[in-house]
Amino acid sequence: MAFEPEVFRSKIISDIVIFKPSINHDSRGTIFTSYNKKIYDSYLPNNIVFNHDKFAESKQNVLRGLHGDIKTWKLVTCIYGEIFQVAVDLRKGSSTYMKWDSWIINSNNQIEILIPPNFVNGYYVMSKVAVFHYKLAYKGDYIDTKEQIVIKWNDPALGIKWPCTNPVLQSRDK
Repeated sequence: MAFEPEVFRSKIISDIVIFKPSINHDSRGTIFTSYNKKIYDSYLPNNIVFNHDKFAESKQNVLRGLHGDIKTWKLVTCIYGEIFQVAVDLRKGSSTYMKWDSWIINSNNQIEILIPPNFVNGYYVMSKVAVFHYKLAYKGDYIDTKEQIVIKWNDPALGIKWPCTNPVLQSRDK
């Protein structure tokens, strides 16, 4: 039984890497590998390693983001429920500057999205509850909330086609 993921690139922003794990289903349930250092770290620059993981449980109609920073690589997925995930390129001078891509992530596909620094990302919860997982890689100290880049979720300059019009938001996302 192979547990290596299929690896793809975003069709819109080629610097975003998508991992689709091999999921084994049997009478007991499912099993898959969410991280293999040898495979995943090969997509990070030299001397950058995954430092810590975070989980966020959110209720239906919650939208978290768009957040990011200048140095953190994020490997994101939804381990329970279903989300609409978005990543936006904020690298000035990039041919994909201000472009975005989106994915539906759920327990059927378990895809993981590797988002580079100088991107913002966010997600909208489509199921009753969702558990979002992100694995963070960076040098030095973590850039926390006060130092992050925040863009309004429905900024007309981006034109993101969210599957909602009136999500539940945290104050900094309004």
